[in-house]
Amino acid sequence: MSKDAVHTAQVAATPEATRTPADAGDAGYSKDLKHRHVNMIAIGGAIGTGLFLGAGGRLHNAGPALALAYLVCGVFAFFVVRALGELVLYRPSSGSFVSYAREFLGEKGAYVAGWMYFLNWSTTGIADITAIALYTHYWSFFTPIPQWVLALIALAVVLAVNLISVKIFGEMEFWFAIVKVATLVAFMLVGIFLLATQHQVGGQTPGLSVITDHGGVFPHGLMPVVLVMQGVIFAYAALELVGVAAGETAEPEKIVPRAVNSIMWRVGLFYCGSVILLALLLPGSVYSADESPFVTVLSKIGVDGAGDVMNLVVLTAAMSSLNSGLYSTGRILRSMAMAGSAPKFTRVMSRSQVPYGGILLTCGICVLGVGLNYLVPSQAFEIVLNVASLGIISTWVIIMICHLVFVRRAKAGLLARPSFRLPGSPVTEIATIAFLLACLGMMWNDPEVGRKTLLLIPGIAVLLVAGWYGVRRRVSQETDRELGKITQ
Repeated sequence: MSKDAVHTAQVAATPEATRTPADAGDAGYSKDLKHRHVNMIAIGGAIGTGLFLGAGGRLHNAGPALALAYLVCGVFAFFVVRALGELVLYRPSSGSFVSYAREFLGEKGAYVAGWMYFLNWSTTGIADITAIALYTHYWSFFTPIPQWVLALIALAVVLAVNLISVKIFGEMEFWFAIVKVATLVAFMLVGIFLLATQHQVGGQTPGLSVITDHGGVFPHGLMPVVLVMQGVIFAYAALELVGVAAGETAEPEKIVPRAVNSIMWRVGLFYCGSVILLALLLPGSVYSADESPFVTVLSKIGVDGAGDVMNLVVLTAAMSSLNSGLYSTGRILRSMAMAGSAPKFTRVMSRSQVPYGGILLTCGICVLGVGLNYLVPSQAFEIVLNVASLGIISTWVIIMICHLVFVRRAKAGLLARPSFRLPGSPVTEIATIAFLLACLGMMWNDPEVGRKTLLLIPGIAVLLVAGWYGVRRRVSQETDRELGKITQ
């Protein structure tokens, strides 16, 4: 029996009932996340290692036009978050897009959305603990400690924070985001000062001449800029956390629109602004994938300890990502478990209103990452990061499909759209889906990693189909139980 059938029974049994269906997975949560927490979760989702580390190699390959790539990808990322924000105001849910997929696409849609998101964050979590261990080894004091031990310690610390309460999670994310934002602002002020005073950077005078004298905006042509977008889009992964966090806020109708709308100018300022500054200070050929571009600039002007400071910031970004992954998958898995498509233990809540069952399941997968760090420490990071890319693209595509169905039902008079809306529907959703699928297709141009990642898709599809046949009876039983409660 479908979720739509349950909804129809709700309306029939209770004439005065709202036409907005409830999600059993939303019960029992506290509302302890404040505006500053959600605001910083939005910032933290938009700023991560993709900028602090990844921008160096991308500047080397694409040149100053990287700013354009960040802008284009940022616009589509904003569309995804804006669509999710509209769904949140229609019905706030800690199950977020999984709950919306259940309503608009049925239980199979929710099942695929939830497990692909779990795939994304569980593999990202492995990448995060690997990165934390690698960044910690930067300091000689920690070098004697095996990489897998550092990875295990990082996982234990973040797990403890998540299990205490959502308020502690919010505070941790707040301060992680403060560190990242403060670092970027400080660098941008230094960069502007260098430009204004024409201070030499690595023997060159900063300014437009740095770009014009080294091949212009597109030093290697347009194709490298197009190809780099497949990596740039993943830099924005975690923006959808705003939708999950909204389920634990007291006033989502006030908080969510502010957080979502602020994402666009932050993308413009922090991503595009930083890349433009970097391009004006040094030629793209000077930057490299092996070093943070910010460290490259600061070392060229003789700033001692730049590497230590930036390593601490990148370490913070990785901890923030791991923290967010445990938080979001715990909520998503609980929403799925209440519908029967995830293990029963993942629906369990602690006394402090934390869905610790789902958090522990994600943590268990991350423990496998600790083993990966023990067996192949040099390859662990790259192996799992590419698998995570499949999860995030599928999640964003599902959000846009849900929004398409949502708008169609609104036009049919079956539900009411909030005043906070995604502009340009349905063109916006279709264009975003096409862009995301194109980014996925561009991975084929990378025979070493990207192509092998794409070849995993049939295997993942087989696992999803097999898993659905394993849970479909339980899903049907849970739906019948909910219907029985309504019609009694």
